Amino acid sequence: MLGVDPGLTRCGFAVIEMQPNRTGASVHVQVTATKAEEDLSHRILAIQRAAEELLESYAPDVVAVERVFASSNAPTAMATAQATGVVIAAAAARDIPVAWHTPSEVKAAVTDDGTADKDAVARMVRRILGLPGLPKPVDATDAYAVAICHAWRSGIGAVYSMSAGTRTHQGAKTAMQKAAETQEGSMTPAQRAWRAAEKRAQGG
Repeated sequence: MLGVDPGLTRCGFAVIEMQPNRTGASVHVQVTATKAEEDLSHRILAIQRAAEELLESYAPDVVAVERVFASSNAPTAMATAQATGVVIAAAAARDIPVAWHTPSEVKAAVTDDGTADKDAVARMVRRILGLPGLPKPVDATDAYAVAICHAWRSGIGAVYSMSAGTRTHQGAKTAMQKAAETQEGSMTPAQRAWRAAEKRAQGG
């Protein structure tokens, strides 16, 4: 599982392995940084190459990316979209499925609270993965959290196969989603919080 916190100035990548008992382990984490004064094409290429190297080295079964629907800062939104695009393309070239989770979904999955702050997320990531200290910087924390979110919710959240065409949270329900709904009564508090966050993201 490769989690990605996309960004052009700093792009967080985290490879994890999760266990059935809801614990996990960090396999690799890195934050690839580029400088604002660099040529835009070179910055985008650096993110693409970092993604490709990780995909080749660790061959994850899925790539989970934090999805930001909107931002009041247009340059930041554009940079995030550019970084996201090259990561998706790198995964698509290798037929690796890509999943998107909004920040509120990720927070709900990891902490039971879709409005949790960064410190709360970092503490739970440390606990879940058995890290020796709080993950730093925040881009690494977010990449870990996205990966954990998808690992726990892969039977509920939508998985997007790039070879089969892009799907969105607003699209038709997958078979996994339908099956998960029948199990909603047995969800943990964290799963119910995540489900509520997902519905809010859908506008439902």
